[in-house]
Amino acid sequence: MMVSNKGSVFRLLLWQKHSALLFALAGTIAAALWHVFEWPWLKLPATPLTVIGAALGIFVSFRTNSAYDRWWEGRKLWGRMINESRHLCTQLVSYLGPDAKETRALVRRHAAYVHALRIGLRQQSLSEDPDLPRVLDDDLEWLTSQSNPTHALLQKQMDALAALNAAGAIDDRRMQSLDLTLRELVNIQGGCERIKKTPLPRGYGFIAERLILIFTFAFPYVVVQQLGWLTVPTTVLVGLSFALISEAGRVLEDPFTMFWNGLPLSNISTMIEANVMQRIDEPMPEIPTVDRDGILM
Repeated sequence: MMVSNKGSVFRLLLWQKHSALLFALAGTIAAALWHVFEWPWLKLPATPLTVIGAALGIFVSFRTNSAYDRWWEGRKLWGRMINESRHLCTQLVSYLGPDAKETRALVRRHAAYVHALRIGLRQQSLSEDPDLPRVLDDDLEWLTSQSNPTHALLQKQMDALAALNAAGAIDDRRMQSLDLTLRELVNIQGGCERIKKTPLPRGYGFIAERLILIFTFAFPYVVVQQLGWLTVPTTVLVGLSFALISEAGRVLEDPFTMFWNGLPLSNISTMIEANVMQRIDEPMPEIPTVDRDGILM
C-alpha cells in the first residue's frame, strides 16, 4: 500500500502510458484534420458531449466508490483479525499459562494461520513463503495438500482445544469462549474470501472503458477550433482524468493484491506474529516497514 506522496506526474503517465498515447493520437488527428487538411466541417456541438461527460463521470465514480467499499471492508476484516488474534493469545496465556507447551503450540499455530491466510489471499505459494516456516510446527507438505490450508489449521486448533477440555485443563465455560473466538476467525476468513473470489461485474469496467474512449475521441472535435494544436495536451488531460478515476476503481477492486494499492498484509501478519510471540517470550520477527518508493507491503 502506498503511504507516502513520492509519486510524480511522470510516474503517473508511465502507469497510463498506453492510454496517454492513445489520447494524444486522438487530439493529434483532430488538430491535423482541422489545420493541415483544412476540414473545418469536422466540428461537433458541445452540448451532447457535455451531457455524455456528466453521465460518464457519475458512472465511473460509482464504480470507483464501489471498489473502495470493497477495499475498506478488507481493511476492517484485517483489523478484526488483529483484535481477535490478540484476544485469542490472551485467552490461551491466561487459561493455560504462558510457559505451557500447549500454549506455545497453539499460539505458534495461530501465527502460522495468519500468514497462511495472507499467502492464500495473495495467491502465493505456501512452500516458498519466507515467514510461514518460522512459526509452522506442523508438516508443510501436509498443509500444502489441503484444499483450504487455513481451515485445516483452525481444525487442528479446535482438536487441540477439545483435547484439553476433555482432559480437564480447560473448563466448559472457557472452552465455549475459545470456541467463539475461533468462530470469529472463520467469519473473518470467509469475508476475505468472499471479496477475493467475487469481483465486481465485468460490465462496469467494460462500459466505462468504452465510454471513455468514445468520449475522448469525440472531445477534440469540440475544442479544436478554439485551441488549435493545444487540443492535443488538452485531450490527454481530459481523457486521463476519466481514465485514472476508472483505473483507481479497477486496482481497488482487489484489496489483497501485491500491487501498490493492496493492503499491507505482510506488515499486518508479521505484526500479529510479533504481538503473540512476545506474550510467550519467543523471538519476535522484524516487522516490514515502508520501502524507498513509499510502499508498505
